[in-house]
Amino acid sequence: MGYVYALLAALLFGANGSISKVVIEAGITPTQLTQFRVLGTCLIAGAILLVVDRSAFRLTRRQVLVMAVLGIAGVAVLQASYAYAIQLLPVGIALLLEYLAVLFVAVIAYFFLKEKVKPRLWVAIGCVLVGLAVVAEIWASSLDVFGVVMALVAAVSLTLYFIVGERQVGATSPMAVAFWSTGFAAVFWAFFSGWWNVSPTLLVTPSVLELPLWAPLAWCVVMGSFAPFLLSFLALKHLSATAAGIVASSEVIFAFLFAWIWLGEGLNLVQLGGAAVVLVGIVLAQTAREGKVLDPDLAFRTGPITTIT
Repeated sequence: MGYVYALLAALLFGANGSISKVVIEAGITPTQLTQFRVLGTCLIAGAILLVVDRSAFRLTRRQVLVMAVLGIAGVAVLQASYAYAIQLLPVGIALLLEYLAVLFVAVIAYFFLKEKVKPRLWVAIGCVLVGLAVVAEIWASSLDVFGVVMALVAAVSLTLYFIVGERQVGATSPMAVAFWSTGFAAVFWAFFSGWWNVSPTLLVTPSVLELPLWAPLAWCVVMGSFAPFLLSFLALKHLSATAAGIVASSEVIFAFLFAWIWLGEGLNLVQLGGAAVVLVGIVLAQTAREGKVLDPDLAFRTGPITTIT
């Protein structure tokens, strides 16, 4: 069941990239979409915690600080930078760049956290760099520079979320992590997103999916954010973080598939080969970590490996 949960989460996250792009192209800005997604996830998680675990609302000052960092730097920045990236780049390529975070985590674990890392990490780095160069067709310089920068910002933000979040489940419930992290992200973007500029008329305007805009927007909140979050948490109850992370990388494949079906964003054969090499590198990097820091004092510094792209 763990693999089923992880695969369903990757499927929903992969589909959400294309739906998010539809919402953005209809007139919702990337920061406005981010605000709706994190606020919706926070409210749903909060409502569930109100029924099943009210103790999750009580945190120490240190826990509040950690959650604030996680929510702002690891969720708010991630969501907005990814939204800008898919506005300017094909969805699949934006995700490939974002998933450099898996490689970054393994490198940081080796050099800074002093974890044992298998030699395959260096092969993984080579695969990812070569594969991305092919997918991006750097010889043709066809990708939007700002879009690439935003995707790399998303990768750095996701790296921070992985590192600060990997061991969080041991200190509090996954649902509590979702509530507090997205809550701080929602508070942050409440001042900068311009949500107050969204016209009610825009929400009832038909999108390219031939549905009023509020429908794909609601999908982004419920089925594109909260549901895959919950499925990822359920997966982590049955799988190790490494196994769950490997399955999560299939999000890239689903993203390419849905972007091709719904948006017509295809890759040529050479780019598809490059994407395959990148995925191989991601899996190698994810399996390169041999151990984890087990110091109990670190329990509240990190949390579940999952992303809400």
